[in-house]
Amino acid sequence: MDRRDKINYYLDIAQTVLNRGTCRRRNYGSIIVKNDEIISTGYTGAPRGRKNCIDLGYCYREAMNIPRGQMYETCRSVHSEMNAIISAERRDMIGATLYLVGKDMATGELVENADSCSMCKRVIINAGIKEVIIRETLETYRVIPVQTWIDEDDSLSGVLGY
Repeated sequence: MDRRDKINYYLDIAQTVLNRGTCRRRNYGSIIVKNDEIISTGYTGAPRGRKNCIDLGYCYREAMNIPRGQMYETCRSVHSEMNAIISAERRDMIGATLYLVGKDMATGELVENADSCSMCKRVIINAGIKEVIIRETLETYRVIPVQTWIDEDDSLSGVLGY
């Protein structure tokens, strides 16, 4: 019997979490893990009490043809990374790993070159998370040390996007 490796096991859980998302364009699922324990989960969706894009039947960003990586302030949703961080205690996130999976809702495929937006990167840094692991395919992933965003990532300026 082949046993699933630990990283893909957690990415599989994050991929299941994204199925609760309510975005019509792209849904993401995040889980925060520390010491082999899931601290919290998060998915893409409108703030509590507000209507979701799937309930409204449209996406403002899509209707306005706003490209990926630009003008996130126009998005109705709270991103999965932020939702996972909101649901956790900072002391539990210091040194933790955030696992991230994105799905394109039009194609049903994984989001190509998925990444956290500049706003989420800032929140991840302040939460004390050590690394972000992003699913590329069902078997492959990228590991991003958060320190690289602190040291060399120009997208944090908000000018270049991702």
